[in-house]
Amino acid sequence: MTDLVKIPVTVITGFLGSGKTTLIRHLMQNPQGRRLAVIVNEFGTLGVDGDILRGCADASCPAENIVELANGCICCTVADDFIPTLESLMALPERPDHILIETSGLALPKPLLKAFDWPAIRSRITVDGVVALADAEAVAAGRFAPDVAAVDAQRAADDSLDHETPLSEVFEDQIACADLVLLTKADLAGEAGLAAARAAIEAVAPRPLPALTVTEGAIDPRLILGLDRAAEDDLDARPSHHDGADDHEHEDFDTVVIDLPEIADPADLSARIARLAEEQHILRVKGHVAVAGKPMRLLVQAVGARVRHQYDRPWGETPRASRLVVIAEHDHVDPAAIRAVLEGVPA
Repeated sequence: MTDLVKIPVTVITGFLGSGKTTLIRHLMQNPQGRRLAVIVNEFGTLGVDGDILRGCADASCPAENIVELANGCICCTVADDFIPTLESLMALPERPDHILIETSGLALPKPLLKAFDWPAIRSRITVDGVVALADAEAVAAGRFAPDVAAVDAQRAADDSLDHETPLSEVFEDQIACADLVLLTKADLAGEAGLAAARAAIEAVAPRPLPALTVTEGAIDPRLILGLDRAAEDDLDARPSHHDGADDHEHEDFDTVVIDLPEIADPADLSARIARLAEEQHILRVKGHVAVAGKPMRLLVQAVGARVRHQYDRPWGETPRASRLVVIAEHDHVDPAAIRAVLEGVPA
């Protein structure tokens, strides 16, 4: 690749736990001859996804090509973090052929696309495409794409429902900005669920969008990379609830980091995390946990009450410390109450 060729970037967006990291890991393992680089944006102070991806680093995507930005949404820290990160990747001795950006699950993609108009990078970078991941099971249940008529009826009956929930707006903005939608967790949704999810996406999409099913991130990379959309030049076709706003904030969400002692039973921890989702409206939990008598660290990832855990690697030289990131809507974050549930303290 010569310096005159723009480096393509794929923006991978999607709600919390929709499978973005799993998809990127699959692309890293199947690069189609490309040398990849990855930028991971975490919402909060503790990064987990970047650590997972660094464990998959190889010659096609070495560790130095994987950069984690954990100081907030990249569309809010363009000058301080995002632009310098892109410039550092382009300055590597072996420039990447393609850059993957995993946005925070709470990010609005359109402000990020606007950042590609910055003079420092516009002539050297192009947005090959925006891929939105949607949890088919969750969308089918109406949690992220509510029926407009039903919402209007609720609004009429209850003055407290005078606008779309923040989660719905995030989901709709991600779909509106996409060039391709991937319906993840297809095996959990079933045929009826997939049909309902497709209908929900069609109801909020501003234009016809291809929607493909995927399980565990396994999809032909040729369907993801090489879309050649130049999305930064097509912003008007990607409407947002926040068009015209002077800034972009995440005041609707809060993050808290919880340090825990060693645990004895992963199943018990999973049950407590599920309880958090039900009692305290927790959206997402992820992190690593030390299990008594186990030399490997336990990777924990939860979306609502659905909790998954697996041993991913030995602790090695990494400090043996249990730490979880908990994300919730702003009015529901109570660090003391969250800690009490996770530590099993009686109410």
